[in-house]
This record gives sequence, C-alpha cells and structure tokens, in this order.
Amino acid sequence: MDLLSIGRIAGTLTTWWWLLLSLAFFLYIATDGTDLGSGIFALFSKDEEERGAIMASMAGMWDGNESWLVVAGGVLFGAFPLVYGSAFNYLMIPLMFALWGIIARAVAFEFHIHAKKSKRFWGWAFAVGSLFPTFFAGVALGATLQGFPMKSGLAMQGALTAHGVAMQDYTTPIMHFSGGILDFLTPFSIWTGVGAVIAASLAGGLYLCARFIPGDPIHERARKWTNVVSLLALAAIVITLVWSYALFPWAAAKWTGSDWWIWLIWFIIVLVFAFKSSTNHSVRKDFSAMMWGIGVVALLWAAMWATIFPYVVPDTWTIVQAANPADSIAVFTLFMTGFFPIMIMYNWYQIWVFRGRFSKKMAYGAH
Repeated sequence: MDLLSIGRIAGTLTTWWWLLLSLAFFLYIATDGTDLGSGIFALFSKDEEERGAIMASMAGMWDGNESWLVVAGGVLFGAFPLVYGSAFNYLMIPLMFALWGIIARAVAFEFHIHAKKSKRFWGWAFAVGSLFPTFFAGVALGATLQGFPMKSGLAMQGALTAHGVAMQDYTTPIMHFSGGILDFLTPFSIWTGVGAVIAASLAGGLYLCARFIPGDPIHERARKWTNVVSLLALAAIVITLVWSYALFPWAAAKWTGSDWWIWLIWFIIVLVFAFKSSTNHSVRKDFSAMMWGIGVVALLWAAMWATIFPYVVPDTWTIVQAANPADSIAVFTLFMTGFFPIMIMYNWYQIWVFRGRFSKKMAYGAH
C-alpha cells in the first residue's frame, strides 16, 4: 500500500473518531444533562423528602449516564492525544471543579440512602454537586471555542542524571499549551457556563415532569419551573449565537458564506423543535416534550460541531494535526469502535427498566 492510500485511510479514520467524539459528548449532555438539571432544581427544593425523591428517580441510571463522559475522554486520549494533553492543561481549573462536583454528587448518592443525622448535608451535596459540573463544563466549552496559545518545545529540558552520571536529554520537541493559568476565564466562557446551567435546568425540568406522576408536588413545581426556564433558554440561545458571530471570525464566515441558507433552515428547524417541546409540555405530553427538547440540543450540538470543522479546537488544532499516527488510529479503531453500540444498548436497557413514574413519597432511602 502506498503512502497516499495510507494517508487517505488515516484521514478517514481520523474524521470517524472526530464524529464519534461529538457523539460521545452529545450522549453525555443528553443523558446526564437531565440528571444535572434535576439536581439544580433540587437546590430550590423545600424539604429533604423532595431531594430524596429526585435522587430516587435517577438512582438506576445516573452512573450509566456519566459513563459517556469517560468514553469521550477515552476517545480524546486515544484518537487526539495532543489535544488531550494541551486542553487539559489549559482547562485544569474548570475541569478540576467539575470533577469535584461529580465526585460529591456520586458520594451523595451512596451516603444519602444510609444517613440519618447527615441526610440533609448529603442532599445539599447532591444539589451543589450537580451545579458545579454544569457551570464549569460550560466554562470549559466556551474557553475551548476561543482556542488557546501553543508552542513547540521540550517537555523536559537540560541534562538528566542517573546515579550522579549526566545523561543526554532524550525528549523531543512537542506542541504544548503556553498560556497562563487563568487564560480560560473570559466574559464569553463565564456566559457559556451560565448558559449551560440554564440549558440543564430546562432539561431537568422536562425530565422531572416526565418522571413524576401528574399532580405530584414535584411534577407541578417542575411544570412551573420549566415554563420560566424555557424562556430563559431561548434568550440564551440567541445571545450565544449573536456573541459567537461577533467574537469568532471562523463562525461568522461559515454562517454568512455561500451556504448561509443551510444555516438559516437549520435554525428554523431548531425553533420548530423548541415549539413542539413547548406545546407538548403545555398539554402534559411530558415524555414527548422531553424528547423534542433533546432534539433541540442535538441540532444545536451538530451545528456547533459543523461550524468548527475542520478543527477539534478552533484556531488551535485541526483534526489532522491532532490525530494519532496512522497505525495507532487503525488499531484504536479496530478495538474500540465496538464499545459505542454496547454503551448505547446499555443506556437504552437502563432507561427501559427504570421507565416508571415516581412520586414525592418515594424518597431515596426513605425505607
């Protein structure tokens, strides 16, 4: 096989993993986003019984939903290791806070069911542990869209010694993050963090309406919550699009280029999905409303991914620049692609098994 053929195959496999990376992140947002939004709703719960019931509604699914985040991290590490190394350096602080929140939330699930005197504490840990990952993941997304400075150099410089004997430097120049520790923090990244909280709050409200029995106090409060947050979410979408158009030349060039009409049609479809979600919610078709809402997220996520193409990180790493060598990407494809259908079937089975509705009296650990 000649070098040209190898290059074409490597390019195809690289694009394939870029698409699977998008899918893994989307499935995490679509599944665990509803759980996180429910936790944000729990911040405003009136009593511990309500927080316990919210936790009970996702008790059989939350860990499986979070596994998509692990899958996304594995894809990034296996297919685009240079992005993995540099981006995690750049985003160390927001990802650290997001991880702390995820850990606190997971521990709260395990301790809340057994706690007596500290049950309230673990209920709040669950709620705050849902807010932190949502906000800081949104900050990380906004910071990633802005790109970050890179430079080529040695990760380790100078002579190394072993047992007091000087050794020659064995490292090779690599591209790595060259900015400051707070470069991720900008008005736009803070806004995307706020926008993520609004979006998750809407998803959580739709989820709680679909999971709790109509007439239940949580169901009725979630309905009112969703009516308000849906307006905030629509405003957040418009603000983010306008701000992105003004801030990112690569986005403006695509949205107003020769294919502008495709983007316009896409945005109209988003509005149709949002309208369908709202109308289904108003007539208490709760599951349909939630699915139309997830459709809105899918359309917006696909539009963002199409806008940044051919980059993994805009103005920083293209798909080709960031990818593993041809032999590594081929082996990775051979052994890891099959995990996606397995994970999807696992998620679907969880949802099917735990599809029943709940009431406030079914508090987590109430027994």
